[in-house]
Formats: sequence, C-alpha cells, structure tokens
Amino acid sequence: MSDRLHAVSRGALLWLGNRKNAQLVISRVPLTRRVARRFVAGDRAEDATEAIRRLNAQGVDGVLNLLGEGVTTSADADAAAAEYVNAIAVAAGQVRTSITLKPSQLGLLFDAAGCAARLRQVAVQAAAVGLGLEVDMEQSSHVAATIETFLSAGLDPLPRLAIQACLHRSPSDLETLIDAGVRTRLVKGAYLEGPGVAIQQTGAISRRYGELSTLLLDRGADPAFATHDSALIDHVVGEARRLGRDKRDFEFQMLYGIRRDLQVELARAGFRVRAYVPFGPAWYPYLVRRLAERPANLRFFARALVGR
Repeated sequence: MSDRLHAVSRGALLWLGNRKNAQLVISRVPLTRRVARRFVAGDRAEDATEAIRRLNAQGVDGVLNLLGEGVTTSADADAAAAEYVNAIAVAAGQVRTSITLKPSQLGLLFDAAGCAARLRQVAVQAAAVGLGLEVDMEQSSHVAATIETFLSAGLDPLPRLAIQACLHRSPSDLETLIDAGVRTRLVKGAYLEGPGVAIQQTGAISRRYGELSTLLLDRGADPAFATHDSALIDHVVGEARRLGRDKRDFEFQMLYGIRRDLQVELARAGFRVRAYVPFGPAWYPYLVRRLAERPANLRFFARALVGR
C-alpha cells in the first residue's frame, strides 16, 4: 500500500474510532467482538494473565494494559486505579509481566495532582510485588501534562515512559528524559494528529524512529523499542551491535496477537521481548488504532470477518 493510500485509510479509521455512534453499533456485533479477541485478551485481568502465561511459555514477557482512557470524573479515575491494583494482585507471582498505565485514565485531564497520587498508589503496589511499571503516552495535547506529572510525582523507581516518534516535539522531549535518567519506550504513534504536530508520511516516521532509536541505544537507560517493522528491528539490532550494546541491554515490545512468530523468534535469539496485552470492555478505540497502524492488520481483520 502506498504512503498516500495508507495515510488516507489510517485517517479514516482513526476518525471512525472517535465516532461514538459507530462504536455503539460495531462493538455490539458478535462477530466483531470475536475477531477482536485476536488483539484483546478478554474483559478481565484474569484473561490477560492467562494470555501472558502462554506467552511466558514461549519466552515472551507481558505488559498488562487496562483499556480505557479520557475519564472525566474522580470516581471513574479511582475505579481505574483500583482495577490496576487488582490486575497487579492477579498477576503477582503468577507470570512474568509489567503493567502500563494511561494518565488520562487516572484523571490527568481534570486533576493533575490527583493523577499523580493515583500513579503513586499503583506504583507502590507494583513495587511491593516486583512488577515493573510503564506509562503510556496519549494524544499530543496530553504530552506536556503527562511528562510534567510523571517527573513531579516522586515515583521511585521511575517507570518507563512512552515517547511517540511521529511528534515533532519528541526529539527534544527525549533529550530531556535521557538527561533525567528516565527509561523510555519508543513507539511510532497511533493517534490522529495534524501536520503542525506530527510527521504525516509513514516513511518519514520510520526514519525518525530509526534516528531516535540510535540515540536511545547510545545514551538511554534500558530502552524499549515498540515496533513490528522488520526493517526497524534490523536497524536496532545493527545499531546495538555497532555501539557495543548487549542483547539484554534493551528490549523489543510488540502487541498481543500481531507478529507472534517474530516475537518468539526474537526471544529465542536471546533478545528481551514483551507483548503488550490489553484487557477490558473498552476495546473498540484500541482495536481501531491497531487496524490503522499497519495495512497487514486491516487485511487480517477483513479476512477474519468473512471467515477466510
């Protein structure tokens, strides 16, 4: 698929993902829900933990990801924090996994101080049972508040923070985080952003991703590279070798249900690999973003819908 066609289809899918009417209709179709299980482990933390148990058996670690974002009340933010704590309790001692948090799910949009308090609450519980912690990065409009809240929350140890390669501001943000000793997870970016905010061409995004991955391998602490792109994976491996980094000095992260053969192949080659395992009933926006990221994902979904 050409860059232009991919950009158009990606934009259409992401627009559709934000339409509440479409979400209500599509998410109620039983066939769509069944196909979504390729990408979403289930509604409960127990479902995700069982999926991670199967991944662990193949040498792949997990990242628990509670779906849902953009809450607007303290009650909903408290409920999300409680669900994270429950997921930690379910997974503790059972599987090799970390857990990732969404700041907007913990109240970032209306109460940054409350969000920081909830981050600390979950971080204490994760540290008590030895689970690693990561923080997702959401829409560009949330980036500044996310970084500020992350750095001011007094978290110890610091979680790993995601940075989106497509955003124009990311090279500067990455320099700030490296200087602060923050571990980062580099992603391409899965949100619909305008040209004033983000790179639009897929090839240019990949080039930026390669540049930032080299920077992280050279100066970053325990970076994670979240990509399914074979060319970028080869770039990371080659740059790590050139810079004298060991295979265990960084990790690859991929999404549950996508390129499962590659996940196992990299793990067997001695690399650290994690699969990002989502769970929860709020799966529709997540599914749409996954379909928009790669043409291959959309082709798989279409074949599954027609039973091929």
